[in-house]
Amino acid sequence: MTENMIVPDTDNFTNIAEQFTPQGRVTDIQAFGNGNINDTFLVTLNSPDIQHFVLQRINTHVFRQPKLVMQNMRIYTEHVYQRLQKTPVNRRWEVPRVLLTQDHQEYCIDEAGSFWRAISFIESSQSFDTLKDASLAREIGYALGTFHHLISDLPPENLADTLAGFHITPLYLQHYQQVLAKTSVQTSPEVNYGLQFVSDRTTFADILENAKATGKLPLRLMHGDPKINNVMFDMITGKAVSVIDLDTVKPGLVHYDIGDCLRSGCNPAGEETEDWENVYFEPELCQGILQGYLAVAKAFLTENDYIYIYDAIRLIAFELGLRFFADYLAGNVYFKTKYPEHNLIRALVQFKLTESIEAQATTIDQIIQKMK
Repeated sequence: MTENMIVPDTDNFTNIAEQFTPQGRVTDIQAFGNGNINDTFLVTLNSPDIQHFVLQRINTHVFRQPKLVMQNMRIYTEHVYQRLQKTPVNRRWEVPRVLLTQDHQEYCIDEAGSFWRAISFIESSQSFDTLKDASLAREIGYALGTFHHLISDLPPENLADTLAGFHITPLYLQHYQQVLAKTSVQTSPEVNYGLQFVSDRTTFADILENAKATGKLPLRLMHGDPKINNVMFDMITGKAVSVIDLDTVKPGLVHYDIGDCLRSGCNPAGEETEDWENVYFEPELCQGILQGYLAVAKAFLTENDYIYIYDAIRLIAFELGLRFFADYLAGNVYFKTKYPEHNLIRALVQFKLTESIEAQATTIDQIIQKMK
């Protein structure tokens, strides 16, 4: 995988985009978003019906079975559409749709073998990398709760596991240890901090997987990557209207989603800050997200689900830091980077966030208990 997104400046991109345009002409293609895995572009059309759509080149080094990814998206979107037809929510809520090619396929493959797909664009919406207040936090929580609610009756076995091992923290720890064993680590104060940080938390890595294995937490469907910039907000009302980036929807634990949402939402500095030493977890934003989430999700949560919410918040911050740190030590082979130490700084941000979560364990637990 290349480290930087390829900017669409050749006729090839237009030719690919036009595979998904039964009407209208492509007038513009721009790099879009800040994802770390796929290459994403916003396509503009001169059609009166559809002004924009999202074109993506799937990273098949990460998603090795892209056809299964598309199958999952189709099953998910069809299920949610039918559920919304029967019991609509009382506000704007949109589900990204898979757009078909002119020959009615869900994807196309170009001459270089790249796998392309198109998804509907959520018009008049925007996303945020950080949350400025508790009202936005509540909307983030509402969005995740709505997502979980709409698929709570879809059997997990109906969807394929498109990323085996994804969010299985013990496996990430094992990979990290393998990288460490075969890498000549160039030490520095930052690297030494990371090495010690991980070493001190190895016994914590399996807490959610153990809970699943012992039947304390049930297998459900999860989004897999519900960081806050995957929630779209209506530009006029300021309300959440969609959860996007559905590649990682698969069987798992809703706690991975809850932890990831709170990890990304309660860090006011954002995960791409370089000022990692001053990163902290904001409990007021945590309260807002959980208020919004539980307003929708209480119906399907169990007592054990509440018990493991704090562990999920702590674990997912640690897990993402571990993944960034292992990728840095391995030579930046997974996540896109803008400079050699990018993944190291990303890891340190998550490690500092984990420390802040640990320091506020009592406060976070009190917030959870008050909302049960």
